[in-house]
Amino acid sequence: MTAAGDSFDRCLANFLDGFYAAPTADALMAEPPFLAPQNQETGRLMDAYLAATAEELAQQYQFPRPSWTAGDARVLHQPCFAVSLASVRTTLLLESPPSFRARNIFVSSNALSRV
Repeated sequence: MTAAGDSFDRCLANFLDGFYAAPTADALMAEPPFLAPQNQETGRLMDAYLAATAEELAQQYQFPRPSWTAGDARVLHQPCFAVSLASVRTTLLLESPPSFRARNIFVSSNALSRV
């Protein structure tokens, strides 16, 4: 669990692996704790990323949108790009799934893919 100090990337990957193995709406409904208080700006990004992930998965699997994903608490005020190279930003602007764009996060279209 990231709130307990584990890597955000590892926790997210583990969640995605479990979700893809057995997708259920219940897996998306529980609101994760806010990470911003412990991690400031990085935590705000993680909070927004979690909401975007839950909303995107709900949309893909035609599950109800988790209520905790609504509101401004999990939206970034400044854009955040997954890659800092200016030449890639246009691609990320175009490819980023709607739930990520709505939170000012710009990632590739396969950001939630697992191999």
